[in-house]
Amino acid sequence: MRGIVPPDPESSASSMQFAVVYVPRRSRNRFAASCVEIKSCAADAIDDADPENKRYAARVSGPSKSSEGQMIYYLLEWLE
Repeated sequence: MRGIVPPDPESSASSMQFAVVYVPRRSRNRFAASCVEIKSCAADAIDDADPENKRYAARVSGPSKSSEGQMIYYLLEWLE
């Protein structure tokens, strides 16, 4: 997880979750919280994904506060 602040095992503030991410290109590895829609499971994320409208299923870690003070999620993997 290079470049990612690891989750604190004693806290539930940042965790690994499934989500649908709105992003112009899948080349990014971190996303503003406003672009991330958390889902309960991988199947829900895959079902709600809409690549034609730039909404992709992913497994993410977060939320975390960036150095700029924004809440962000980090990409762990794209789901297909």
